[in-house]
Amino acid sequence: MGSVRRDRAGDASEGLPATLHLGAVRLTVADLERSLEFYVEVLGFRVHRRQGNEAYLGVGGEDMLVLTESPGAPPRPRDTTGLYHYAILQPDRVSLARSLRRLVDKDYPLWGASDHLVSEALYLDDPDGNGIEIYRDRPRDTWRWRENLVEMDTRRLDLGGLLKEPGAGEPWEGLPAGASIGHVHLHVRDLAEAERFYHGVLGFDVVARYGGQALFVSAGGYHHHVGLNTWAGAGAPPPPDGSAGLRLFEIHLPEPADLEKVVSRLREAGTDFEEQPNAVFLRDHSRNGIRITSEDAAQGS
Repeated sequence: MGSVRRDRAGDASEGLPATLHLGAVRLTVADLERSLEFYVEVLGFRVHRRQGNEAYLGVGGEDMLVLTESPGAPPRPRDTTGLYHYAILQPDRVSLARSLRRLVDKDYPLWGASDHLVSEALYLDDPDGNGIEIYRDRPRDTWRWRENLVEMDTRRLDLGGLLKEPGAGEPWEGLPAGASIGHVHLHVRDLAEAERFYHGVLGFDVVARYGGQALFVSAGGYHHHVGLNTWAGAGAPPPPDGSAGLRLFEIHLPEPADLEKVVSRLREAGTDFEEQPNAVFLRDHSRNGIRITSEDAAQGS
């Protein structure tokens, strides 16, 4: 069932279904073996399968990450659009604590650790400079909303307290079975343009704003499925062809009819897209790749 949203002009319309979820994040990497060592040994992914220059990773069920090797690919320049980070959602606080303990044991550097009120998060980069967030959500009934916007903040996370979480010191067994891709956060060239696309065309609800620099959108009252920011610079160009970084991220819709509604909105807006079996591939105005599927396609991929 679609959520009812209200656009900026005040007209109610049907948005994306509350039960959507994000699928795999697909990345270009410069050295597949180097990346696999990091993703398996440090973060705790399992390799589901390998096909040629690609590796499919997850925690035993649906693929969460697809790595495609382009030997020697340079990192994405920081003043370009693309991935700010993708986020691995842990099922509980002790799982987040165990991930932190693993990073400490491997002496792997963090570049941030924050309490966002709705969640607690760790931030780091993979060997190609792709941003990663590892986080856990606080219970939804503790989130505070005001005028349809969720209250979020960036406060210091007590890492010492997190490491003292009961069970944090248990033997490392990798990412838990309940881990998933919780959200993606993207650099875009223009925030208003991104809002018109992600909210006005795709159908996400606007759930938070950070001044005129960042915007957060979701379905079903989540704190965000997609973050959008202009921190790489207003009007930032896309990264050069051949750079390491985001190839696309996947949005899985529960029913083929949900996909049909999105396709109808894309056509009405004049958005270019490629039709695939039970899916569409497109790029936003900042050239970030998106694959939108129905659940039938997601289960078969």
